[in-house]
Amino acid sequence: MSDLPRAIVVDPSSPLPPFEQVRAGLVDAVSSGALTAGERLPTVRRLAEDLGVAAGTVARAYRELEASGIIETRGRNGTFVSTHGDPAHQQAQRAAIAYAEQIRALRLDTDEALALVAAALRGAESPRTAP
Repeated sequence: MSDLPRAIVVDPSSPLPPFEQVRAGLVDAVSSGALTAGERLPTVRRLAEDLGVAAGTVARAYRELEASGIIETRGRNGTFVSTHGDPAHQQAQRAAIAYAEQIRALRLDTDEALALVAAALRGAESPRTAP
């Protein structure tokens, strides 16, 4: 937790609002593993003081992170990195499950399904659907 303020940079000349810079910094810290699931975050006041921003700036970043499931507030016990895992990964996993179910329903084979995903990720059209 003591290294967290160094991991977050709030640039007053940035076109991004300060709360968004704090939010993005926390997301990056969670994604990189600098903050781990269940780890306690500094209080709003403490992080605001460490970053040299208003407490409302950090409070807004925390609210948005909580709404997206990245952090969770446990009342008087404080704010923690969510133990439910990375929300983006969870959403991707749900999408993959739905895709796999659709592929089974269409009776396509695994290799073709994976080729379709790879083409979609590259932004390319599937050879089958190309005009």
